[in-house]
Amino acid sequence: SCIRDILATHTGEGHAAISWEVQAAVEALDVFGSRWTIEILTALYIAGPARFNQMKTLLDGISSRTLSDKLRLLADRDLVIRKVEAGPPERVRYVLSEHGRTCGRLLSPLVAHLKIRSGALRTSR
Repeated sequence: SCIRDILATHTGEGHAAISWEVQAAVEALDVFGSRWTIEILTALYIAGPARFNQMKTLLDGISSRTLSDKLRLLADRDLVIRKVEAGPPERVRYVLSEHGRTCGRLLSPLVAHLKIRSGALRTSR
């Protein structure tokens, strides 16, 4: 594959390269394995920019503290941007960064595949 070819030119071949690639994948995907991060990213990807309380309404069961912590984590990972709009009152909206939108586009086919496989979505044949 194209990605594998690019990685091979930077890492060499053999066991060390495979080990490095596996570790890089784990580190890259780590944020997506954390509870609520996929839900937050998906909500922003589908619904678009949202304020904190809108996010809390969209994400049934999330606490304010958890939402705040996860939004901070996603901002630190350059997946979400915290936009402050001048007031009064001052308003804060959360939007996906370009990196976040790219991840959303890349994750959408995986989510669709898993829904189809689980029977949550039906395909016409």
